[in-house]
Amino acid sequence: QVQLVESGGALVQPGGSLRLSCVASGSIFSAMGWYRQAPGKERELVAVIPRRGNTNYADSVMGRFTISRDNAKSTVYLQMNSLKPEDTAVYYCYVDVIGDRRYWGKGTLVTVSS
Repeated sequence: QVQLVESGGALVQPGGSLRLSCVASGSIFSAMGWYRQAPGKERELVAVIPRRGNTNYADSVMGRFTISRDNAKSTVYLQMNSLKPEDTAVYYCYVDVIGDRRYWGKGTLVTVSS
């Protein structure tokens, strides 16, 4: 069983920055990524990083967010810059375990407001 623990969510002013972290226990992961869900909206993909290859981002965060991973620490990060009120959401990390399935974190709240 894989467990994910997210951290880094907070209240931040528009234009500010945050760095989210997600530590996963055990296993070898292929893709790792982040989704978010704003109040009253469906969960949407924010960014994904494969074990090898190119990263992908939602158009709405392109150029502002950067996803990275440290395989030795089983950790995926999301650096968020130039935050906007519309970035307010619960952010969920996930990992795809090779030979198994996708696992999800419980979410961390990001609020962008003045």
